[in-house]
Amino acid sequence: MTTTATGRFPGYGEHAPLDLTDLPAAASRAVVSRLLDGTFDAFSDAAARVGNCAHPIRLVGSSTTVDAATGEIRSSFSSTDAPLGVLLRPCGNRRADVCPACSRVYARDTFEVIRTGVLGGKTVPDTVSRSPLVFATLTAPSFGHVHGLRDKGAGRCRPGQRGVCEHGRPRSCHTIHPAGDPQLSAPLCWDCYDWTTAVVWQFHAPELWRRFTIALRRRLADRLDVPESRLKHHASVQFAKVAEFQARGLVHFHALIRVDGPDGPGSTAPVDGIDLADLVRQAAPAVECTAPPVDRDDVTRVLRFGAQLDVRTVRTGLASVDDSQALHPDQVAAYLAKYATKSTSTDPSSPSPHLARLDRECRYLAARAATACRPDGVEPDEYTDGCACGHCIDGPYRLLAKWAHMLGFRGHFATKSRRYSVTLGKLRRARARFQRLREDADRDGRTLDTADLETRLLADDDETTLVIGSWTYQGSGWLNPGDKTLADAAAARAREYAQWRATQRA
Repeated sequence: MTTTATGRFPGYGEHAPLDLTDLPAAASRAVVSRLLDGTFDAFSDAAARVGNCAHPIRLVGSSTTVDAATGEIRSSFSSTDAPLGVLLRPCGNRRADVCPACSRVYARDTFEVIRTGVLGGKTVPDTVSRSPLVFATLTAPSFGHVHGLRDKGAGRCRPGQRGVCEHGRPRSCHTIHPAGDPQLSAPLCWDCYDWTTAVVWQFHAPELWRRFTIALRRRLADRLDVPESRLKHHASVQFAKVAEFQARGLVHFHALIRVDGPDGPGSTAPVDGIDLADLVRQAAPAVECTAPPVDRDDVTRVLRFGAQLDVRTVRTGLASVDDSQALHPDQVAAYLAKYATKSTSTDPSSPSPHLARLDRECRYLAARAATACRPDGVEPDEYTDGCACGHCIDGPYRLLAKWAHMLGFRGHFATKSRRYSVTLGKLRRARARFQRLREDADRDGRTLDTADLETRLLADDDETTLVIGSWTYQGSGWLNPGDKTLADAAAARAREYAQWRATQRA
């Protein structure tokens, strides 16, 4: 194992201060003020308790912990006892561009959810590591030619097309686009690009995924020659799926798909990983969803996944086959967890033009849906919110404006089937239990008992204590720009430390 000259993280100690260069004047004054008024230690304690969250939630109030069996008051807490006189809670945002600290926690939890479904552990039997497993990527279709990197950035964009489109623009592009070029993933012709269908497809993408899981189970039932209603007595299909925004603004679905036997995770599957990959390749192209028109001037659309479908066997589940050259489960889990924290990459201050165009299309279609039934010259009552007939007010596309910041995608970024692995909720409850156990041990002046700690933290038994509290929301974010700057710098150093530890383990 590689080590540094001191055997310690190079960012540790007085010789490696936090990066606070180029501070705005207001933030610099706030940092100095913390040092002068003696509240810096209190701030450091508060920031550590929320993991250096960028936008912590501020609460005021009090709570009392009561033994549920005896009624004895175990402890009490008030926000006035907190380091800064206010209780701070992490914002919990999964997006790395909003809160790097909370997104790391979300990514780590997602990694554990995915990994335990591959290798077992955390209430999932270890025998699940022998189940057939495939890694599949389902893509969005094309809605028009876009600029791109060819041959890993060394080739021309679209050299093979001749002539011009109906709007007089070239069908080809001979530019070698550098990384970061704002033209990348933008349409060659903005008028040819089907913006409306792109947004409608994105809006219905979660339904396409749901239908794919149904189609896959039906294909598996056909392969086993059993009725679909009896499939649960022979096999079950489990998955963990992550949606990733591409540079063109549309999502791809990356999924780990596993087949178990009838007795749950880890039981012997009736098919192997090669058969499972074949079933996925058959099911995905056959899935379709009929999208209703936005308004009376629109058309009905039949939506499908894109032609590009990548399916790779991670594990065959066959003792006679050497899986050592297949994808490594830890790598796949880390890959999916990374994309679970990725956003649309739209910067509100300077968005990419084609992503801003998708955002506007969402709002435009929502406005069209809101007035779909309005005859010319008729102004509906205010309470109808644009609807004159009283029926289309419940139309689905009216919600597009709500999801415009997600470019029309309204699904969850990380999802899993019920019996794939441990849940995010159980991991979060385990973290809260550990915090309480540690606080109880500190209060009683004893060492925390680590025997069977993971089992106790993940147990389903009822809590033995009851917390009764009264809390009021005071606001979100740090109280001054200096506090946020310090929290962001500490979160950045924590990320560096995590990366250093990973290299040490490697």
